[in-house]
Amino acid sequence: MTPPQTPEPRLALDPERTALVLVDLMDRIVALPLEPYKGTEVLAVAGELASVFRSAGALVVLIRVERPNIAEQPAGSGLADGLFREGDLEIVKRTIGGFQGTGLEERLRERGVDTLVFGGIATNLGVESTARAAGDLGHELVFVEDAMSALTAAEHQASVKLDFPRLGSVVTAAEVRFGVGDRDAPPAGRP
Repeated sequence: MTPPQTPEPRLALDPERTALVLVDLMDRIVALPLEPYKGTEVLAVAGELASVFRSAGALVVLIRVERPNIAEQPAGSGLADGLFREGDLEIVKRTIGGFQGTGLEERLRERGVDTLVFGGIATNLGVESTARAAGDLGHELVFVEDAMSALTAAEHQASVKLDFPRLGSVVTAAEVRFGVGDRDAPPAGRP
């Protein structure tokens, strides 16, 4: 009997044309009661993915929301501590999705990015809304299932099982790898 083999990564991403897009990884959102993954678990996987992307020379986009028309944002409205690194792109949105009125599309196109790899909170809200707009703009989409979570497991699963496969590829963090020149790099995500 042949021993089971580790699955091969399903992706071979080009770091020059790919960006990691992490949505709403802010302390006040990470602290919410989330399912199927805790916010701290999502943040850990997203942080590992961001390190892999940075090491490969790929862009990391960090999107956070600000409430419109208020004088002061609620506590915990900045990006989670330690997430942002020099060279990352921080986008502030005022809607559910990350493209409306933010200049994100222009900044991606300037860099030649046409493939977006998604993670964040909440799967069915900020992540899905941003991804749908990206798909409408012609981007290739990849969804990292274990780098996102929602308010309920059912909401997360509806996006991951029903919607995302129609929009792009659904993978785990362990399946995210870059093409030539990065084949030996360790995958991101849970061991």
